[in-house]
Amino acid sequence: MNLETISRGFRAMGTNVTIIAGTDADPGTWADAVRIAELVFAREERRFSRFRGESELPRVNGRAGRWTRVSSGFAALAGFALTAARRSGGLFDPTVLPAMIAAGYDRDFDDVIAGARGALNPPVPCGRWREVLLDGDVLYLPDGVGLDFGGIAKGWTVDLAAEAAVSAAGLPWAVVNAGGDLRIAGAPPRPGIQVAVEDPEDRDRELWRLKLLAGALATSSTTARSWGPGSHHLIDPRTGEPAANGVLQATVWAETCAEAEVRSKWALLEGPPALEHTSAVLVTKDGRILMNLETVDLVEAGT
Repeated sequence: MNLETISRGFRAMGTNVTIIAGTDADPGTWADAVRIAELVFAREERRFSRFRGESELPRVNGRAGRWTRVSSGFAALAGFALTAARRSGGLFDPTVLPAMIAAGYDRDFDDVIAGARGALNPPVPCGRWREVLLDGDVLYLPDGVGLDFGGIAKGWTVDLAAEAAVSAAGLPWAVVNAGGDLRIAGAPPRPGIQVAVEDPEDRDRELWRLKLLAGALATSSTTARSWGPGSHHLIDPRTGEPAANGVLQATVWAETCAEAEVRSKWALLEGPPALEHTSAVLVTKDGRILMNLETVDLVEAGT
C-alpha cells in the first residue's frame, strides 16, 4: 500500500526537484519546508554550477595553479569528494572535467543535445585528484586541473534540503527527490516510500520497485545524459573516455544521497564486483538485472 502523500516541485540544478511529505503535515509547516528546500537548492547551485559564470566553482577552476580561499560549504564538499576518490581507488574522480569537456559535455546539457558544441577532442587523462590540496578553507588546484562536482553536488544538496525540511521547518518526515536521486529525512510510517527503478533504455518502464524506509538512493546511467552513440557524461577515469563496460545503469542505496552518488558511479564503473561491497541494482547492456538491495535492513525490495 502506498502512503498518502503531498508533493510540490520546482526546477533547479538542471532537473526537477520534488518535496514529498505526508498528507497530515501542517499546512504552514509544509509551506515553510518547501520554501526552505528551494532556498537550499538556489544557494548550492550558486556555489557549484559550472554553467553559471557567477558561481563559485568557475571562479575556483579559473585560479588553477594558485591557492584559493573557498567558502565553508565548498570546502566541505571538496573534502568529501577527495576522500571519496581515495576510497574508490579513483573510480570516483572530481577532476574529470577536462575529459568531460573533451568528450563533448562542454556546456549546459540542453545546449549539448541541441548540437551547440565544438569539435570533440582526444581523451584527456584523469586521476589528478591526488594533486589537489585542501587546507581548511584554502584549496590548491594544479595547472590544467578543473573540478566538476556534478551529481555529487546534487546529492549533497538533496541531503541538506531534506534535513532542513525536518530540522528547520519541523516536518515529521520528508523526501527530497531531484531527478531520481532522493533522500528521506525523519521516519515515514511503514510500509515506506515506494521508489521505482526505471529501465535505462525506456524511462516509461519500471524494472523494480523498492519500499524505502530510510536513507537515500542515487542512480548513475550512461543513457540519461547522452548525445550520440558512445557519447555520454559518465567518464571512466581509467581511460578518460565515456564508460563502455557493458553496465548501463547503477542504482545505489546509502545513508546519504551524496554517498549514494559516489557509490553509484563507482558501481557503474566497477560493474558486477561492486555488488560485493555496495547495495545496488545494476542494469547491463545485454538486459540483465543484477541486485543485492534486498539485503539492506532499511530497504524492502519487491515487484
